[in-house]
Amino acid sequence: MIVGVVAGVAVAAVLVLIGLFKMMWRVAEPNEALIISGSRHRTEGVGEGMGFRIVTGRGTLVLPGVQAVRKLSLDLNETELHVDCVTQQGIPLKVRGVVIFKVGDDYVSVANAARRFLDQQKLMSERVHNVFAGHLRSIVGGLTVEDMIRDREKLTGQTRAACGTEMEKLGLIVDSLQIHEIEDPTGYIQNLAMPHAAAVQRDARIAQAEANRLATEAEQQSYARMAEATRDSEILQAGYQAERDKAAAKARQAGPLADAAARQEVVVQETRVAELEANRREQQLQADVRKPADAKAYEKRTLAEAERDARISAAQAKAKETELAAAAEATRVKTAAGAEAEATKSRGAATASATRATGEAEAAAAQAKGLAEAEAARAKGLAEAEAIKARAAALAENQEAVVAQQLAEKWPEIVRAGADAFGNVDNMVLLNGADGMGELFAKALTMGGTGLGLARQLLSAMDHKTQEPGAGSPSVNGVSATRIPVETDKGDN
Repeated sequence: MIVGVVAGVAVAAVLVLIGLFKMMWRVAEPNEALIISGSRHRTEGVGEGMGFRIVTGRGTLVLPGVQAVRKLSLDLNETELHVDCVTQQGIPLKVRGVVIFKVGDDYVSVANAARRFLDQQKLMSERVHNVFAGHLRSIVGGLTVEDMIRDREKLTGQTRAACGTEMEKLGLIVDSLQIHEIEDPTGYIQNLAMPHAAAVQRDARIAQAEANRLATEAEQQSYARMAEATRDSEILQAGYQAERDKAAAKARQAGPLADAAARQEVVVQETRVAELEANRREQQLQADVRKPADAKAYEKRTLAEAERDARISAAQAKAKETELAAAAEATRVKTAAGAEAEATKSRGAATASATRATGEAEAAAAQAKGLAEAEAARAKGLAEAEAIKARAAALAENQEAVVAQQLAEKWPEIVRAGADAFGNVDNMVLLNGADGMGELFAKALTMGGTGLGLARQLLSAMDHKTQEPGAGSPSVNGVSATRIPVETDKGDN
């Protein structure tokens, strides 16, 4: 029982000792320093009688109630600088920067910082800002704007050097000092940069213009090469197209050439047919006009005494019929030949070969046309000669009948000419009424009779002249009637 109690007391004593040790043992973190006060300590580098102990990076025993332990942060701190300055030239500027600082790692720096900032660590940044602001204003006041712009490192170095002693007294060290920007409310820096900016802009514009010129020249050369390539391509395409067109034209001309050759053969055959037709018509005219005219003339001369008036009328009617038939036939042949020539000319205009063939065909057609017209004219002349011969014979045998016939044919014109005398008369007054009208018509008939007597006298005088030696042939209605001896084939009687 006693052993148990002793063991319990021993364990309790050990536990108490462990608890007391934990309460008395303090360990400093890497980023802090322990400031232990309450007893005299001697620290290397620090004067005697400091009255506190500095512990960094290790543990130490602290007597509770006898010693007090507080921590001083060794972390980095920063403060922003916003300082209004005036340069040596009197130009106001605003300097913007940042200061990064911390408590020094040596015991002297820790002791200096502990004495000044142990209970005011949050005010450390403000104190540092005030120190740097004062020195920065002093330094800027001895510099020009150009110096500050061109050599900011000089400004930074002078500022750090000027603040170094004071920061050391505060137990602080400056890790970094940066001047971010220099603001110029008056625009001095901007005006200072304008000549350089203008020069840079000028050089840029010159460079741009030169680049544009080079680009334009390159583009023009490229366009020229493109145009040259396009020209060569178009020339080649035109050559190929010309060859294709030439081949197509030959292919298209093959058909017309064959048609022209066939048409040429047709025209040659038609020309031969026209020649045969002309010969046939000539023989037909000989058989239908000349032979019957001769036979009828012979018949009329034989039967002149018995059928004098009928023979004259028949001869005139036959002559008129023959003239109309010959004219119609000549017109038909001429129209057919002209139409064929025009059609041949139109068809032959397609190609040079067809034109040549058409020309030959037109010449042949013209020759056939001339032959046909000559035969028609010849037949017409023969018919007119036969009619004149018959009229002359009838006039020699019976003048009165011929004159009567002429007057009968012209009687409407004679009466019309007599009536024209009354055409301009608006009002006619007949004194004797119906008797006066009868006398007027009687006088008109008397004038007709008188005209008939004058015609008879004229014909008698012409016949008398005809009987005289050397006298010419009689003329009726302005047409000379020549006595043409008619050779009659005895075999035809």
